[in-house]
Formats: sequence, C-alpha cells, structure tokens
Amino acid sequence: MTLESDIALANRLADAAGAAIRPFFRAAYQHEAKADASPVTEADRAAEAAMRRLLDAEAPLDGIIGEEYGAERPEASRQWVLDPIDGTVSFMAGRPIFGTLIALLQDGWPLIGIIDQPIAGERWVGATGRPTLLSGKPAATRVCRSLADAVLATTGPQYFADHDGDHFMALAAKTSHERMVFGGDCYNYGLLASGHIDLVVEAGLKLHDFAALVPIVEGAGGTMCDWNGEPLHSESDGHVIALGDPARLEDVIEGLACHH
Repeated sequence: MTLESDIALANRLADAAGAAIRPFFRAAYQHEAKADASPVTEADRAAEAAMRRLLDAEAPLDGIIGEEYGAERPEASRQWVLDPIDGTVSFMAGRPIFGTLIALLQDGWPLIGIIDQPIAGERWVGATGRPTLLSGKPAATRVCRSLADAVLATTGPQYFADHDGDHFMALAAKTSHERMVFGGDCYNYGLLASGHIDLVVEAGLKLHDFAALVPIVEGAGGTMCDWNGEPLHSESDGHVIALGDPARLEDVIEGLACHH
C-alpha cells in the first residue's frame, strides 16, 4: 500500500461512516427506549460496522481498533483506529460538531488521520509529511503571540479527574479566558488546524479519541503532545495538548505546571 492509496481508503471509510450516521441525526426516537437502542448507539454501531466491512474487504491483514467492537489482529504493525461518533453529547443534542475519527497507525505511531463532520460536509485529512486539507484545501494554524492572547478549548471541565482540573484552570487563567470554548470534542482540533482556536487541552482521552488528530494538527503547522511535551502514540496516557503555534509550547507546559 502507498500513502496515497491509504489516504484514499481512509476517505472511503469516512464516506461509509457518514452515510450510516446521517439518517440517525436529529431523528425522532423514544426516550424510554432501552439504553442500548438510542440513536447514537445505533448510529455508532452502524458506522463502525460499515467501516469494518470495508477494511475486511480492502485491507484484510491490517489490525482494527474500534470504539464499539474492540480490536482485531492486534499483532499487525498497521492498525486502523476508529471512533464512529466522537462527541456523543453533541450528536444527541442535534449539534453538528461531532465527528467520525479515522486513524492509521504504523507500529503505534499515527500516520494518517481524518476528522469527518458528515452533516456539515467538512473533512480534515492529515498525513505524515503532507499539508493538512479541509475539504480539499490546505488548512493552516495561526500565529499566537502570547499565551494571554490564546483561545483555549476543551470538551468540558467535568472530564478532568483528580488534580488535572486544577492544572487546567491554572493554564486557563493565563489565556484569553473570556473567549474560552467548552464543548466540541474532535471538532475543536479541526478548528485549531484551520486557525480559529489556538490551544486544546484535555485529559482522559482514549487512543481512538486522539490518534486521528495528530497528523491533522501537525500537517497544519501545529504540534500535539502529552502534558509533559512527549509525542503521542498508542501507549500515551490520554493527557493531550494541541497547539496551533509551536512557539508557545514551553509556556503551555509551564502553565499546566504538572511535573507528573
């Protein structure tokens, strides 16, 4: 497989997931339904099943790590990492800022990433050594002169456990906190890649939450790492920094003041 053909396959996976998800978005359903029959779980399962069928047909030797259906061929050096709906709360609330995340890992390192928003028809595609594209046009992060000017986003303060929230708030106090963005999941990282947000900081992410984001942010000129500044890979602990302007990285890590 070439990088080109892998990117083409990743795009077909996103197409298949979007086709499976769209009928469930803002659809009428019974609130009394059993927990496992909500439209989000139906949409999640339909989308992941569609992607897995395509991978089984086109890349039968590659591994698959999916949020809904677990791991297949975990010993393979190439692993497709799938999160059919990242941003369940937004999906349930009818807000089109959730996304399908698709990553290809080589030996645990993210090689290709897609964030697909199937309602708005927006797709960020990143691949190692290539410029990130949003719907086919180059995406670029913006310059951030100082942390005090930075627009910071996170999915929500309720997702920080233990002392992580304190570290996050210490950093937030040094940013343009009147303009802080809550909610958004993967969509924030696409907005960062396109130069609308400067910084996303989260904790407790799983591999399927962050793997796809790395090539997208880095291919747009940004940087992604853990809270200690180490690059992200399959063994990372889920503490994530995405930064549009890499020149601010030391300020961010100092602002978090973790030393863990």
